Amino acid sequence: MQRKTFHRFMLASCAAAALGLGTAQAQTTEISFFYPVAVGGAIAKTIDGFAAEFMKANPGTKVTPIYAGAYQEALVKALTANKSGTPPVTSVLLTTDMYTLIDEDAIVPIDNFIKTAEDKAWLGSFYPAFMLNSRTSGKTWGVPFQRSTVVMFYNKELLKEAGLDPNRPPQTWAELKDAATKLTKKDAGGKVTQWGLQIPSSGFPYWLFQTLTTTNGAILGNEAGTQVKFDDPKVIEALQYWVDLGKAGVHPPGVVEWGTTPKDFFEKKAAMMFTTTGNLTNVKNNAKFDFGVAMIPGNSRKGSPTGGGNFYIFKKSTPAQQEAAFKFIKWVTHPERAAQWSMDTGYVAVSEAAYGTDTLRKYGRDFPPALVARDQLPMSVAEFSTHDNQRVTKALNDGLQAALTGTKTPAQAMQDAQREADRLLRTYK
Repeated sequence: MQRKTFHRFMLASCAAAALGLGTAQAQTTEISFFYPVAVGGAIAKTIDGFAAEFMKANPGTKVTPIYAGAYQEALVKALTANKSGTPPVTSVLLTTDMYTLIDEDAIVPIDNFIKTAEDKAWLGSFYPAFMLNSRTSGKTWGVPFQRSTVVMFYNKELLKEAGLDPNRPPQTWAELKDAATKLTKKDAGGKVTQWGLQIPSSGFPYWLFQTLTTTNGAILGNEAGTQVKFDDPKVIEALQYWVDLGKAGVHPPGVVEWGTTPKDFFEKKAAMMFTTTGNLTNVKNNAKFDFGVAMIPGNSRKGSPTGGGNFYIFKKSTPAQQEAAFKFIKWVTHPERAAQWSMDTGYVAVSEAAYGTDTLRKYGRDFPPALVARDQLPMSVAEFSTHDNQRVTKALNDGLQAALTGTKTPAQAMQDAQREADRLLRTYK
């Protein structure tokens, strides 16, 4: 009897131990997290730091950042992984990818995880301009994180040298062209050594173009992502203005590279440039001269498209992984961390509460250029996005580059882009 009792006791103990082991294993929830940046660099260090800090505070969760290259590469990798059944649990992807991710049935609405009054308050805390690219059909699909607007950087020393007020940058299209003319320099042979203005037209041509359409009072597409207005006379007028800057010899001809524009600014090859506020820390660290940051000059109004990336939660991950991802997203967008992220990168902190932190208030006082993108938000519009977004955007980008290189007139380029977009979007109307 004693031996049987002992045997039963041992079996029960082993079963309990096995159950305990299983529970311990189940308690570690792994979150794979695709992030759109090449391996290494300052941003990767910040993200790694956030992941480590979150895991320390939440020992039952393992967050693994996977650096997936540029935004486009990250999207392709995420969708490929989704089709093979092993998508990331969460990812930061472009806000403009929202319709594509919904059409691929790849993501779940964030509303699924909003259960408490605190959750509701958190979701309502983001700047309304950033939510324009985060919601559709009454549902929230993305959470603002790495967000931006386009701003104008200018070299104060070169403005002063050209007889312009270094503390009053151009406010209108007419003033912008006039300043660019005065800031353009040529050598004895007539070759331009310093361009007055540089607006990149590679990488994200449609986004930089939106700075001109927005300030000319035009909206490129409808809220449902099913219709575009490329052939609107105001859109054509905006493209004509951009083309005319090149024809006037105050802006580089043809296609201007996105990646080299900040370098041209640092090397005084360009006196003013339009680029993402996400370049602010880069400019602060590398410009060896006094520079300013300003809102985009307006024609009929001021404004800019918003831009950048949102957090998305993928459908094929387990409920436990989804809940853990939601917890991480809430944690990383907390005002203090959003403030730190803004200072480390130059991106716009995503909530008013972040700008209310002592950290960001002091930073804004000491470095006012950090507040320009935020102050532009009330006038900002949604970044251009549609269903079948990659192909529709390509039609627009191809049209823009055709006009800028002179192979088509602005009107012809936009009419051709409109026809192609109408064809692609027919099935979504």
